[in-house]
Amino acid sequence: MSRVLVVGATGMIGSHVAADLAARGDDVTVMARRDPSDRDPRAVQGMPRLQGDYTDPGTSPRMLEGFDAIVFAAGNDIRHVPAEQEDDAFWARTQSVGVPQFAAQAKAAGVGCFVQVGSYYHHLHPEWTARIPYVAARRDADERTRALSGDGFAAMTLNPPSIVGADERGMRRFARMIAWTRGELADPELFAPPGGTNYMSVRSLSQAVQGALDGGEAGRAYLIGDRNLTYREYFQLLADAAGSGSGSGSGSGSVIEERDQEHPFLPDRFIVQGRGAVISYDTDPAETALLGYAQDDVERSLVEIVTAVDDLR
Repeated sequence: MSRVLVVGATGMIGSHVAADLAARGDDVTVMARRDPSDRDPRAVQGMPRLQGDYTDPGTSPRMLEGFDAIVFAAGNDIRHVPAEQEDDAFWARTQSVGVPQFAAQAKAAGVGCFVQVGSYYHHLHPEWTARIPYVAARRDADERTRALSGDGFAAMTLNPPSIVGADERGMRRFARMIAWTRGELADPELFAPPGGTNYMSVRSLSQAVQGALDGGEAGRAYLIGDRNLTYREYFQLLADAAGSGSGSGSGSGSVIEERDQEHPFLPDRFIVQGRGAVISYDTDPAETALLGYAQDDVERSLVEIVTAVDDLR
């Protein structure tokens, strides 16, 4: 049994990771900026909590003493900041400076392993760092953190694609999308923007985190992922899952068309590569086997989400 601190455990990814680590027998503590509340995902309510902010440069390494490993799942992205507040200072605080600064505090505290949940953009397209500040900040957080490896400290990064999953808050967003595919909303029409990307379930990502903790190599960045889909194909999978769900009705069998216009459920600002562009790749079989995560899990995850939403109706 390892003593693991999960940073960002009140978020969708972190809460799943924390719950899965606890289920396999690890001694899990969650780190969050605020006091416990009923707004936290149910999966982490009642878990031991360390209150703190990873972006605080004054954090004492002593606060992190006693942990065998840290899973960092708190990195901010473009969905977490309004466009008018997205500037170099924000990305420095939350990514390029804040993450490696926190990892250095963990190393000073004697933590042995640091697994960062990063992002796939810079891993696949390093040239984008020259024009997209968010991608450059993710690269810096990744590379500067891994560079700390040594002297008993193993830092590594998992760079995943778009993650399919939901906590209680995410269920509300999916509930609206499910109602949309069932024809229960007058607007928007049933369409998806052009382009696409790789998708991965939060369960598969959590499994990859466990694999990195158990056997990941210090200083390595692992590109992980599952299924390449166009946005139309992804929305269609959700529509198909919603059509077979317990709450399906007249919207069953909905067909999603592709239309070259901005979509309210997938705004252009959230499509980092640009509307119409596609991010597609296959993972390395040896790395996938090392990390031990399931693939072909996206459709199952969407069905699970639809079932959970219908159970709340």
